[in-house]
Amino acid sequence: MKTFYGTEADIDRAATLLREGGLVAFPTETVYGLGGNALLADAAERIYLAKGRPGDNPLIVHLAQAADADRYCITNALFERLAEAFMPGPFTVILPKRDCIPSSVTGGLDTVAVRVPSHPLAHQLIARAGLPVAAPSANLSGRPSPTCADHVREDLDGRIDMILDGGTCEIGVESTIVRIDGPDTLTLCRPGAVTYEQLCTVCGEVRIDRAVTEKLADGERPAAPGMQYRHYAPASPVTLIGGEHARAAAYIADRLSAQVGVLCYDEDVGRFSEAGLVRSLGARDDAASHAHALFDALRAFDAHPGIKEIYSFLPDMQGMSLAVFNRLLKAAGFQVILLK
Repeated sequence: MKTFYGTEADIDRAATLLREGGLVAFPTETVYGLGGNALLADAAERIYLAKGRPGDNPLIVHLAQAADADRYCITNALFERLAEAFMPGPFTVILPKRDCIPSSVTGGLDTVAVRVPSHPLAHQLIARAGLPVAAPSANLSGRPSPTCADHVREDLDGRIDMILDGGTCEIGVESTIVRIDGPDTLTLCRPGAVTYEQLCTVCGEVRIDRAVTEKLADGERPAAPGMQYRHYAPASPVTLIGGEHARAAAYIADRLSAQVGVLCYDEDVGRFSEAGLVRSLGARDDAASHAHALFDALRAFDAHPGIKEIYSFLPDMQGMSLAVFNRLLKAAGFQVILLK
């Protein structure tokens, strides 16, 4: 598939494709999105087909500016405060939808998730198209999300109409998602670069949805897109090791072989030289680096065919580390060993 790089002509071509019901992968500040016209039910169905995504897993609607939200959903005063604080940026709000948004976009729900990306190429594309763009991550369903155009090609070559290459995504994990529950009450449905602690500075009460940190029971449905199924996963099984850091490192070191991959921090790389592949997420105390590197690192294990199992440290749940915790938990299918 030919890749385009965001010239005026490229953006015009992509905007025309969106208006005509085509699918365009494009960069955002979080991960690459797979965009389709959010006002066309057929476009949403093409997104589900291209990704192999279950049809009951809602899509996020991307807007050129927060002021456009009222056309597509029912906003309120708390939304306005949140938009002023966090939009444009890696932040999504779930609100009651208006009838112009097809149920195929929302997975049959009467709510819709909306966000305003801050990436300049994403903004130009949405503004030029002149319509809301439904866009989940541009990967096959369940795979680690794409943070560069090469990741998109690996998964979706021949399945979509166009890729706009804007380089590597700045943040590296998907947007924070919240649901407005009351005049001053939120539920954090998916953690991201806008943290729980930041939300608490704007809103009186912020709850954390159970799906962020726990496996849901069969038949339970989470509030947010992308939170229902095993997600972000490489082909080989991942096991997370929690507990005191030195003990966790020793546990992993005792299980090394050429078939074992390790996801760790800069300070630990030397301990795992007998592993088949070691990928660092950055310095141990740099949560932003961990988020930025995570999905590329998970994909690297798939590119190393000898790797049969992967070990990773279990992150903490403070600040942006909560987003990394959540993604790794789902990548591991909730396979966690807590050392006493």
